[in-house]
Amino acid sequence: MKTQTGTSGADAAALGLGSVLVGSLPAALMTEGAPDRYTVEAVFSRRPEQEEVTAILGDETRDYLTKWGYRNVEVTVSDRRLEIANTNLEELRDGLAGVLADRLADISAGVRTTREIAAARFADAIASEHDRATAVTALAESVAFTTTGSTQAHAPDDGRVHA
Repeated sequence: MKTQTGTSGADAAALGLGSVLVGSLPAALMTEGAPDRYTVEAVFSRRPEQEEVTAILGDETRDYLTKWGYRNVEVTVSDRRLEIANTNLEELRDGLAGVLADRLADISAGVRTTREIAAARFADAIASEHDRATAVTALAESVAFTTTGSTQAHAPDDGRVHA
C-alpha cells in the first residue's frame, strides 16, 4: 500500500497532515476479515503547538466534523500524529482528509492571528511605556534648581514665624 504524501494547505508553516502511517493500519485490510471502520494515524507536517492541540481536541472540531457528515469520527493527538478513529481509508480519500486539512488550516491560522494580535498589543504597550518614560524624563529635566535672585528665603505664608 502506498502512502499519500504532501502537506495540506498552501502555507508551509501551517499545521497540516503529510501521510498515513501504513504500519499502524489493521493487518487484515483488503481481506475478508477487514474491519469496516478503524483508526488511521496520519503524520502532522510539524509538531503541533499546545494551542493547536487544544483546538483540535475541542468541541469546535467535533462540531465541524459533524457539520460535514462525520459525526462518528473522533480525533486525538499523539505527539506528531493525528489519530482518526471510526473511519477508513476510503472515507478519508473520498472527503474526510480534505475536511481535516481545512480544519487544521483554520486552527493554525487562528492561532497565528491570536499570536500576532498579542504581539502587536505587547509592542503597543512597550511604545506607550517608552513614551510615558520619555515624558516623565522631560518633565523631570524641566525642573531647574536655580536661584531666583532674591536673597530672602521663600517661606510659606501661613502666618507663622519661621526660623
